[in-house]
Amino acid sequence: QVQLVESGGGLVQPGGSLRLSCAASGSIFSIYAMGWYRQAPGKQRELVAAITSGGTTNYADSVKGRFTISRDNAKNTVYLQMNSLKPEDTAVYYCNADCVVAGKGRYDYWGQGTQVTVSS
Repeated sequence: QVQLVESGGGLVQPGGSLRLSCAASGSIFSIYAMGWYRQAPGKQRELVAAITSGGTTNYADSVKGRFTISRDNAKNTVYLQMNSLKPEDTAVYYCNADCVVAGKGRYDYWGQGTQVTVSS
């Protein structure tokens, strides 16, 4: 089994910054893409940013230039640096990992979510 544990959410004023972390653990053979999604109240979950094992990144248009995704493959950890935060960034942020589990195959895993609130 694989567990994704997120940290770093909280309350921040508009224009502020937060850094989210997500560590994957368990019977992991390898991890392909890792990413961050978010879901605001009354809205569908949407992709925020993703990164492949080789470092190729992809961002939602709404966060380009403000958010940066990175990963440490040795630690099976993905990060999301969020700068110039706006009230519309308020949401629950979920970590996602496309993992190969030893002896079982390839599966998609999700973290439990961390709340990010941008408000004055």
